[in-house]
Amino acid sequence: MGQRRRRSHRHRLLAPTLLTALSALTVAALVLGTHSLTSEATAVGGPSAAVSTPASTAASPSAPAPSTPAPSAPAPSAPAPSALAAEPTDQAEESDAAEPSDPVRAAAPATSPAAVATAATALPAPAAALGTTAKAAATPEAATVGALFSGAVEAGNHFCTASVLHSPTGNLLLTAAHCMSSTDGVVFAPGYRDGDAPYGTWRVTAIHTSSGWSRNGDPDEDFAILETAPSDGHRIEDVVGANQLGTDVSFAATVRLYGYPGGGEEPNLCTNATDRHSSYQRVVDCPDYPGGTSGGPWIDTATGHVIGIIGGYQQGGDSDDTSYSAYFDHTVATLYNAAVAAAS
Repeated sequence: MGQRRRRSHRHRLLAPTLLTALSALTVAALVLGTHSLTSEATAVGGPSAAVSTPASTAASPSAPAPSTPAPSAPAPSAPAPSALAAEPTDQAEESDAAEPSDPVRAAAPATSPAAVATAATALPAPAAALGTTAKAAATPEAATVGALFSGAVEAGNHFCTASVLHSPTGNLLLTAAHCMSSTDGVVFAPGYRDGDAPYGTWRVTAIHTSSGWSRNGDPDEDFAILETAPSDGHRIEDVVGANQLGTDVSFAATVRLYGYPGGGEEPNLCTNATDRHSSYQRVVDCPDYPGGTSGGPWIDTATGHVIGIIGGYQQGGDSDDTSYSAYFDHTVATLYNAAVAAAS
């Protein structure tokens, strides 16, 4: 876990009052929208918190439009509309989160990745109130999320969380950069539960991180894309499906947050609204996300796209009850393109 001191931030958005006079009768209508979240801290994962192998970030930030594979299990449905493209414009409060080190951030391109998602067939509705954590049901979406193991796939041996990322190559995973220092002996088990890998396992063969992370460990670029080798001749996306990368999404989104606690054998699931912690950090309040949940995906309930992972500020947070993610913009889009090119 990171050692930086936690700070608390609260944001509130108010819509103006609309007053309309009709004939002799005056009708006052008040429209008020409020979004408020307290920024504390959350989970970190994994025994290996070292800088990952760098990947080229010179690829075009506009991803190729891949064809969508037909997974054998579960069968995917058509994806939701593409991720919101509006860049948040509210002024972030001061925080002790690091500001971006990569100067390319200052000029984000107008487009985000155009990859088509292999989405889950039925996006799970929250089984409990917002901000409540429970064990995730074995749904098609949950099958795209799994645990990373160093060595044997057995109880107590997983160290971080990852999820399948849609790509034309069908073999990519998304996790936190601080989870990965080497591919040696690392395997991914999607849908892992209670010592069982119901869909099989895939060996991790390559790590792609941004230059900001590989050079400086920039928490605003704490994300990594992993390549996997085929398992029994099958690409991972063809077996369990995948989630589309979403970029430039408003901080005021609602997400489903998945993660495998280091001491547990099933994934946690919590649904809640996110907020802005700093210029390039997203925050959400969800209890019981300790070590091991790092790399867990933040899936936008409106689109089914993955718009964050547990990581970033304090490597995901110093409290189990609040999680952070580096903001997904053109930097992760460029990394995605580089990973696709390398895996092709």
